[in-house]
Amino acid sequence: MRNFASYQVDVHHRTSGVIKTVCEKCRPTRRNKRDHSLRVNIDTGHCHCYHCGADFYVPDEEEERRKAERKAERKRQSALAPQHFRRPVFDASRTVLSEATERWLVETRCIPQSVIADLRITEQEELMPQSGQKERCVCFNYFEGEQLVNTKFRSGAKHFKMVQGAELIPYNIDSILGQPSCIIHEGELDAASSLAAGFKSVISVPAGANANLAWMDRFMETHFEDKKEILIAVDSDAAGLKLREELVNRLGAERCRIVSYGPGCKDANEHLLKYGLESLRIAIQQAEEVPLEGVFTALDLHSELRALYDNGFGPGADTGWKAMDDICTYERRRMIIVTGIPGSGKSEWIDELVLRLCLRHQWKIAFFSPENIPVVYHLRKLIEKLTGCRFQNGFGMTDGLLARSEEFLAENVCHITLKGSATPDRVLSKARELVARRGCRIFVFDPLNRFDHTPEPGQTETQYLSNLLNKITEFANQCNCLVVLVAHPRKMNRNPITNSTPRPEMYDISGSADFFNKADYGLVVERDREVGVTRVYVDKVKFKHLGQGGEATFVYDLVNGRYLPCEESHETGVPPAQRVRNTQFDNTCWLPEKDLFGQMVDVADDETQG
Repeated sequence: MRNFASYQVDVHHRTSGVIKTVCEKCRPTRRNKRDHSLRVNIDTGHCHCYHCGADFYVPDEEEERRKAERKAERKRQSALAPQHFRRPVFDASRTVLSEATERWLVETRCIPQSVIADLRITEQEELMPQSGQKERCVCFNYFEGEQLVNTKFRSGAKHFKMVQGAELIPYNIDSILGQPSCIIHEGELDAASSLAAGFKSVISVPAGANANLAWMDRFMETHFEDKKEILIAVDSDAAGLKLREELVNRLGAERCRIVSYGPGCKDANEHLLKYGLESLRIAIQQAEEVPLEGVFTALDLHSELRALYDNGFGPGADTGWKAMDDICTYERRRMIIVTGIPGSGKSEWIDELVLRLCLRHQWKIAFFSPENIPVVYHLRKLIEKLTGCRFQNGFGMTDGLLARSEEFLAENVCHITLKGSATPDRVLSKARELVARRGCRIFVFDPLNRFDHTPEPGQTETQYLSNLLNKITEFANQCNCLVVLVAHPRKMNRNPITNSTPRPEMYDISGSADFFNKADYGLVVERDREVGVTRVYVDKVKFKHLGQGGEATFVYDLVNGRYLPCEESHETGVPPAQRVRNTQFDNTCWLPEKDLFGQMVDVADDETQG
């Protein structure tokens, strides 16, 4: 039920359908106060007035409940934050800058003194890790409300650091609260340049051109959801373009506009220094819309085409399994379809695959995996893979290691569990929310037959599955995600002569040949209990620069659930139990450390990580 009365909408006791009623927003100024100009869709909650243009949404009770829970959770997290984050101490006496620093900001960087004062920029001596010495630094203080949350130190030698252990939040975050639009920059001086040009709702990302936008999660609902227009004004270099792409993905292309700084200028402050305040103001005001989805010309794709011409294709994302990386690498906007007979270890192998991609490339993961219920059982398996230890007190697992594992999983992994029917449309809708709210980039749907399928009347199974695969492919492409879909094969009959079950192929997946035809990657997982190995066959890689396909062999580690690369002998006369050779054992902890900006440090090289 939706409480229309709380939004001053009279639906005349109707419970469904579309009606027209009086708009209370414009009624006081109307001559005809009984004109039914407000169109109300009672089923969806959408309301639109054809007179004043008011357009709003009335949530149902479940949405209101979830909103209240999120609000309570944010308050709880806010109360806990001082225990989790080490915050710097703001010293008001430092608000007066030295003459040299103020001259540098005003005369060299063209930042007015009024803006310096409003941003509460300070200076102090700080030990910088790049030089190992104390350096005089400009301090960009990150406030939320009146509380100092973090500080970025910038020395004259362009050395940077932030307060270790402090929370990452956007710079000048309070300026966009409740505003209809905002500008997002890549650096603090760029944000100060926009403020100098007369714009008020301006922020900067906290850690430069870093594509990991986990810091946005806490602010999406409170600071970004109400924005009608967002100007992306990051640098125009390669790292800035990658950041811009991630911001557009998170915030929605329909409300984003892209700021261009012109020849010889890669950021706002450079433009300010070269052309002045008025020119910068015009450049920002003339920000261009993100190109229409699905409509492209060669001019729209010029930068990508030029980069492809200059740099070639290059491989996709690697996993650290050398034997797998030699035959297959991964790219977002793609769909992987994995099959194998029940009990072959598909889910366990996929768990490790996506964890490796997350660790090496910071792609957050979301699972829709009804077979891994309760979720804590699945989390236990993931923790064993991450730590290399059995999930049991006294077997190498410690309270500290468990806490680090929980922190990593809380930041990078989530599970979709829906009340009621889990139709593909409902699951994909929730997945889109996770792209926006948490920045998820890998989605595992395991398995397909646990969705609640609702074919249209008269629709054949083949037609239904074809449409479903199109929906999943469209989701992967639009949301810039990698989707892993597990699909079971038809019943595989034993060979009466060898008494063995043949491995399935992609065309053996139950229901449709489109599982092979529409897959970007086709993988088959086979467990050979006689030899003691798991074989993964890459039967399809759609684009040759991502791999040529082939076979990789692993031994399953019963202690930590990892798949250990190995070699398998095919010499005649060798007993099955002796065919496994050169197993690459690995029980190291994979949990990453964090750098000076609080970002996850890349996983070490293949030799260390197996």
